[in-house]
Amino acid sequence: MSVDNLKIAVSQLKGVGPKITRSMEEKGIKTIEDLFYLLPLRYLDQRTIHPISGLKEGERGNVIARVIAYRSLFFRHTRKKGYEAVVEDETGTISLKWFQWSPSYLKRVCEKGVFLFLSGQVSRFGETLQMVHPDVVVLDDETEADDLKKVTPLYSPIDGIKQGTLRKLIQDALERYADDTKSVYPESIEMRHRLTPLPEALRKIHCPEEDLYSDGPRHRYMERLILEEYLLFQSALWIHKSVRRKEKGISFRAQGSFHKKFVKNLRFELTDAQKRVISEIEGDMSGPEPMNRLLQGDVGSGKTICAVIASCIAIDNGYQVAFMAPTEILAEQHYLTIHRFFEMLNITIAFLRGNMGKERKPVLNGIRNGEITVIVGTHAIIQKDVAFNKLGLIVIDEQHRFGVLQRRLLIEKSITPDVLMMTATPIPRTLSMVVYGDLDVSVIDEMPKGRQPIVTKVFLYDVKEKVHALVEKEITGGHQVFIVYPLIEESDKVDLLNATQMFAYFRDSLFPDYRIGLLHGAMKAEEKEKTMALFKDGVIDILVCTTVIEVGIDVPNATMIVIEHAERFGLSQLHQLRGRVGRGAHPSKCALITSSCRTEIATKRLRIMEKTNDGFKIAEEDMLIRGVGDMLGVRQSGIPKFRVGDIIRDMDIMLHARNIAEESLPELKAVDVKKIKEAIRDRWGEDFHTIA
Repeated sequence: MSVDNLKIAVSQLKGVGPKITRSMEEKGIKTIEDLFYLLPLRYLDQRTIHPISGLKEGERGNVIARVIAYRSLFFRHTRKKGYEAVVEDETGTISLKWFQWSPSYLKRVCEKGVFLFLSGQVSRFGETLQMVHPDVVVLDDETEADDLKKVTPLYSPIDGIKQGTLRKLIQDALERYADDTKSVYPESIEMRHRLTPLPEALRKIHCPEEDLYSDGPRHRYMERLILEEYLLFQSALWIHKSVRRKEKGISFRAQGSFHKKFVKNLRFELTDAQKRVISEIEGDMSGPEPMNRLLQGDVGSGKTICAVIASCIAIDNGYQVAFMAPTEILAEQHYLTIHRFFEMLNITIAFLRGNMGKERKPVLNGIRNGEITVIVGTHAIIQKDVAFNKLGLIVIDEQHRFGVLQRRLLIEKSITPDVLMMTATPIPRTLSMVVYGDLDVSVIDEMPKGRQPIVTKVFLYDVKEKVHALVEKEITGGHQVFIVYPLIEESDKVDLLNATQMFAYFRDSLFPDYRIGLLHGAMKAEEKEKTMALFKDGVIDILVCTTVIEVGIDVPNATMIVIEHAERFGLSQLHQLRGRVGRGAHPSKCALITSSCRTEIATKRLRIMEKTNDGFKIAEEDMLIRGVGDMLGVRQSGIPKFRVGDIIRDMDIMLHARNIAEESLPELKAVDVKKIKEAIRDRWGEDFHTIA
């Protein structure tokens, strides 16, 4: 690929002045390469001319017809103006209508006796067939139409640039520079896999011989462009993974005293899935390369226990452990969940937050001199003043919510530490190859024994009394209930119920005979821990709370969760919250209270929650509704922004790209691999981390 030519500014093309340059730059088109990837929105297939009598409502048609009448229109009920021309051929007449126009355009088009080449969607107004805002070419005579019988690409509108001008600029660029769009892989690899050369694919897309979109958005030339950018992506994953495996890591010995003591004192039996995952982690940690493993598991599947066991292995070998979560609330929840495990083993643990005041310095000193063994925090852990004594293991929770550079900064605080990443956002295995392609993946696909399925039901606000009756029934049955609100306190910006007010209402009015507790993120850590302990010990019947309970709370006697304003939450968060119940031997319920004014997407999300408790199915549906970018956070996940490909639709192409990369890269010459690395940096730069 001749990068120099493809990086030439579009302003260098003939006919591109300052005005067109500005308009293109506003659309993100700055270079020749950008112009090539301005792909047609659709094609105007004008190869077949239809008689007016053969036009069908709801279909596109092309006709050659003569103007026989025209007039201004005025619609009294809407107070809007329009313009109409009537045209005819030998078989009949059709009405043309415009509701936006320029006088000069109409003067040229609407002249009696003028022949027009028309292309547009056919609709019906009363008994009359019509085309609204058709594509029009004025003909000098009927024979001139032969030159117009072709397939014409139509592009996304750019202010101040006509479609014809845009097509001419792209044609000019193709003639001069198309052959510079070589694949990142050598020609021998293209030939082996029978890949269409990129220059040919681009020419066919911009200068089509047929309507390439007639069978959908993925035609064979588009597939070639998608494959090329996926090849670049999969190459980056492979290069990053191979480099990591060449690094010298720490060879930990398993089955030390902390490890044995912790497993021995567990009050429950590990599931077979947990045992399998722990075995995989132990194998990684005992090996010569640094562990770089992702642990996927549904809500309540027991990921944290696996992480604590991995921590015990590192601590047994004299190393420190860092737990990092994306938000202070999640980090604090982790601290409150795991500190009792480590303190039981007499292992020092500290929570490092952003604003600690005078408390920060002694914690930093303890980390630096090794007195503190386990450190839990957010990105505060990677600030410059944090220096570890001997960091051996990093546990990153909900890792897709971290920026890739944040992850890298933490890893660089130690010499090749082992890294265990965890997520309770299950995603399909095929997609995990994309999102986590440079990691080894473990999946806990089994729930602890005795877990009960959770029955979920959506309730509208006007029948909320039914939910309150269910809450009372659970409490009188000796069980406990969570009631979740999106806000801590009343807000002027949104009209939503809040935890503080509703806590007072439940305590004083609705449930005065029961013990009500309040838990939210603005409370001090000691208050939160005390409240959670009271709830766990059965002293509190109803815990009114915010999403602070999303992780880390395990109360087997809690058998119902009520989520108010459920339409405000995403599927993954609803599933996380629901996972706070169903942890004991008793059947459990989840009530989702929602407004009847919710959006169609919100309605779909809530119906999915009623149908299944399977986190993987929920994640798949979430992905189909919201797309991968919204679900995982494309910028945060390390997935680069693709110009052409859609990860869900084009997963088969992604897998094909992965196979080609894994097969081809080991045999490529060093100079070819260097070119691929340069292409990755040139394409994505700092937005993508997996570049050696």
